Amino acid sequence: MTTVIDMGITEDKVLAESPLPVLQKKAPYSSTWEAVPNYNDEGTMTKFKKYLLAEVDEKQSTLPLVGYCFMTGVVNAIIFSAIFIWCGSQTGNTVQLALAIGRLLEHDYSFHLVDKQALCSLISFMCGVFGGGRLGDKIGCKSRAWLFMGTFIQALLTMASAILMWNGRESSVANARDAPAWSDTLSFLFTGFLSASMGLQGVMAKRVNSHFSNTVALTATWCELMSNPRLFNVRRLVPSRDHQIVTIACFVAGGFVGRASLDKIGSATTLGIGTGIRVVIAVLWLFVPEKESM
Repeated sequence: MTTVIDMGITEDKVLAESPLPVLQKKAPYSSTWEAVPNYNDEGTMTKFKKYLLAEVDEKQSTLPLVGYCFMTGVVNAIIFSAIFIWCGSQTGNTVQLALAIGRLLEHDYSFHLVDKQALCSLISFMCGVFGGGRLGDKIGCKSRAWLFMGTFIQALLTMASAILMWNGRESSVANARDAPAWSDTLSFLFTGFLSASMGLQGVMAKRVNSHFSNTVALTATWCELMSNPRLFNVRRLVPSRDHQIVTIACFVAGGFVGRASLDKIGSATTLGIGTGIRVVIAVLWLFVPEKESM
């Protein structure tokens, strides 16, 4: 009996003197998951970046470039109906400024409002071309990323013109050539934003290097079309000729729609719709097939 009691006391003493077991805290499931690199996500982002930076195939860029040509007709119809200048083709504006300089020989030192607006259009157009050219060179002038971003910037410039025009409540159509509809300070902002968007569009389309050319002027297109040796070969498809015909047709359609919309909904609303069209064009660039490597 005594022996049993001594053994119980000994066991209790050993248990009391032995150190307590060390408890290891298990890491929660969420932190364990975060510690493991997600190779699947990294691969997806790499593929997406590669997709955006890939160059588009200019032969399959017809749809967004057709949209460019249509918008050139719309924008030029709006601005010419109001102040009789072009914000896409700068030939007329350049010659108009030369005429203003020529008046100095007649001791006419006045700088007419239309001449000021032509100068504003020319400078803004050059800024759009310069900025678009530099950004395009850095990102990739034919990449999906730049074509999407550049077209979206065009939409923002068009939207800014629409908002300013709506706030200014300017008339849409001029009554006479010497009495432009846009005559206040805001008119220079309208003209500047629209001309910059045309300049940006022109350099982007030119860098794509398709049969649509720069999509902002038709002089070169008319020359190439009428001098095409297969102009009257109507029994077969001729890509260069057919694209030039489509370009001219889109200009005419855009000009017609732009002018018809002025009488119905006004310049501001027409440009608002044009903003939406530019956004659609920007999205279309993301789905243009990639150019095959040679």
